[in-house]
Amino acid sequence: MQAEKISILILTHNRADDLLLLLQSLTLQTSLDAVLEEILILNNASTDSYTAVEDFIGEHTELKVRYIYSEINHGVAGGRNKLMKIARGSLLLTIDDDMEFPQRDALVKISQLFLQPIFQKANTAVITVNVIYFDTKKVQQSVFPHKKYEKYKSKNQFLTLYFAGGANVMKRAILEETGFFPENFFYGMEEYDLCYRILDQGYTIGYDNSVTIEHKESPYGRQSNYKKLHMQWVNKAKVAWRYLPLIYFFSTALLWSVQYLMHAPLQLRYYFKSWAEIFKIPFTEKRRTVKQNTLKYLSDVEARLWY
Repeated sequence: MQAEKISILILTHNRADDLLLLLQSLTLQTSLDAVLEEILILNNASTDSYTAVEDFIGEHTELKVRYIYSEINHGVAGGRNKLMKIARGSLLLTIDDDMEFPQRDALVKISQLFLQPIFQKANTAVITVNVIYFDTKKVQQSVFPHKKYEKYKSKNQFLTLYFAGGANVMKRAILEETGFFPENFFYGMEEYDLCYRILDQGYTIGYDNSVTIEHKESPYGRQSNYKKLHMQWVNKAKVAWRYLPLIYFFSTALLWSVQYLMHAPLQLRYYFKSWAEIFKIPFTEKRRTVKQNTLKYLSDVEARLWY
């Protein structure tokens, strides 16, 4: 089987130590020259010193790193778009800067994932890999790409609605048909927006657990909890309005409001701010409801659409 070349895309913000460990783990990968096109790193306006990272990059030319520093924070969607637009590999592997590869043949396996029969037959365009916590080695359920975790956790492969933003491999060519992440989503739900466009072009989205990535999840450099909830709530409502039957827009807006109150009951300013932004959605966002074939696919893979 012929391996496809991979561009690894990494956003970083005040995580220099973790990024250095990630790069060190990548030097241990087998057949690097055969499968690695490049590593693209966008420093999203970090204030930490990245001198040690830059020195390491200079010493390890086999990693083929292109390191870019931005004086402004483009957010997750905007930052990843910038990297996707300059990537040269036929496969785009997006990972978070606080991850490591415990398997030395991970990149070789990733380069061949789309050759698996289930994904070839289903015309799969994006695959999420297995993510476990670095400390406990347990599956990180929050990025598992199906809401029916108990039913799907023992499956080695399956098709689904969405992919995990920080642990996926994508065919670069599909972006010419679908476009990129929505630039106005600074944080949260940008994957869902792109997923509906991918599915509506006749592709599918998959999961494969043969590749494992360890994640040192941390709140460093991220928005505080209630601000994250605010952005996720508003963005998920936008996605539902754009792509799904109207009933799902109303259910998403309402049920996420309950979610917000459960997790940030004292932050009512952002609760009302969220509702104000959601009320504007029908007047500011265009609808392009997905095709009937896409809705059937969503039903077949047991996608959760209500919120």
